[in-house]
Amino acid sequence: MTSLDDTSPPPPRPEHFNMAAHVLRRATGQPDKVALTIMQKGKAEELTYGALAKRVYDIAGALRARGISDGAPVLLRLGNTVEFPLVFLGCIAAGLVPVVTSAQLTQPEITKMSAQVAPVLIVSEAGLSLPDPMPCKMCAPGDLTGVAPAMPSPGDPSGPAYIVFTSGTSGVPRPVLHAHRALWARGMMIDGWYGLRSDDRVLHAGAFNWTYTLGCGLLDPWSVGATALIPAAGTPPTDLPTLIAQYRASIFAAAPGVYRQMLRGVVPPCPALRHGLSAGEKMAPSLHSAVSTAMGVQVHEAFGMSECSTFISGSPARPAPADTLGFAQAGRRVAILGSDGQPVPRNTPGVIAIGADDPGLMLGYVAAPNETKARFTPDHAWFLTGDWGAMGPDGAISYLGRHDDMMNAGGYRLSPLEVETALTAHPDVTEAAAFEVALGPGKTTIALAYTATAPCSKVDLEAFAAARLARYKVPRLFLHVAALPRGANGKILRRQLRQDFEDSNGQA
Repeated sequence: MTSLDDTSPPPPRPEHFNMAAHVLRRATGQPDKVALTIMQKGKAEELTYGALAKRVYDIAGALRARGISDGAPVLLRLGNTVEFPLVFLGCIAAGLVPVVTSAQLTQPEITKMSAQVAPVLIVSEAGLSLPDPMPCKMCAPGDLTGVAPAMPSPGDPSGPAYIVFTSGTSGVPRPVLHAHRALWARGMMIDGWYGLRSDDRVLHAGAFNWTYTLGCGLLDPWSVGATALIPAAGTPPTDLPTLIAQYRASIFAAAPGVYRQMLRGVVPPCPALRHGLSAGEKMAPSLHSAVSTAMGVQVHEAFGMSECSTFISGSPARPAPADTLGFAQAGRRVAILGSDGQPVPRNTPGVIAIGADDPGLMLGYVAAPNETKARFTPDHAWFLTGDWGAMGPDGAISYLGRHDDMMNAGGYRLSPLEVETALTAHPDVTEAAAFEVALGPGKTTIALAYTATAPCSKVDLEAFAAARLARYKVPRLFLHVAALPRGANGKILRRQLRQDFEDSNGQA
């Protein structure tokens, strides 16, 4: 039995599809229902579906009045404010391609990223870093008004819609171009992961520039007529449980790191909460247990990436077996491939791949055809994620880590997640990241960076690991750090840990 799941074909694709029109179609039937709430303790900024649609179409009209060519990129420099989704959807409604970026980027970072997409316009809030030199004209969100509204027209589902950047875990963030059909394809997550209903109130604790937040926190709830709840910029994670209770959130979504931080504060009863969602990195079993105990709900994980969003997950209707990501969502074609590009036997490690014909898959990396081609098998049947996994007899998929992060221990390929899971069970360790380091020519070993209130005894950590791991899996170096390096989307940057170790001449 091979590691292949292609039992359920996707539903027929629509002949015409516009992302903005699809998101806003609920405004006709429920104009007075709250679509978005930007939350703060004691107060909130709300936007109804009717007001959402009106403001988006007004922005679309103002953009069209500028005479920008269809399909041109517009760089967004906006924070977690209501203007972000308004301008994002306004660009799409106007036939332009919004380029989503993090508000935290520095000037050198945004300058490099801007050069990759060559924007014709930048829409920016005050105080955010901008490219230097400026490549085009700039305006504020408030400037996009005073013109007749423009309605989106039905278009090609495979036409360009928006651009996001990868997290940069491979070294350099790359601009990913998505089609309008990417949102239609996300419908397979509604039952396959979210268990999302029109009466839900979905609270997502992430930045809008991340596809996880943009889709799960805004576009998908709006597509079914639900209410999106977003914390105001600067909200500390420890305040989130109170906001969940205060605003009666029924679904909460965040990266594992956010769950971990929010449990450090007081967690009040949250009677409206049905379940949690997690993505961005694998959640440790110990954290799963802690969340379940503190909040009284189950957390359903999903695996995805900027190039395709999520396509493997557990769900309320089909929870993931312990220590797995879950199953291929209905309508997805997923496999675990060997070095020959063919599905490996069940329970055999390999590269997680999704069918090249998946409607949610990117159109490609901007202006990088060779890099795009390299992500597919030679027969163009599969898109290679670069992540390792294994498919069990029941079809559930276990995550083994990034291909780049896989370690060599005594001649065995080893996932850092296995080591990290064992060590985060230590009562004094709060977070851990395992990585392979070079000690000299042809000599490597496993190191573990960890956070704790105080350095732990190396002897104690080694004994704790040895009781849970085979000898060749036990780290030889233990590094106490103030915090683990993370990218803009919260993922641990093991590459940076390796580099920092080498730059310090291997001084543990």
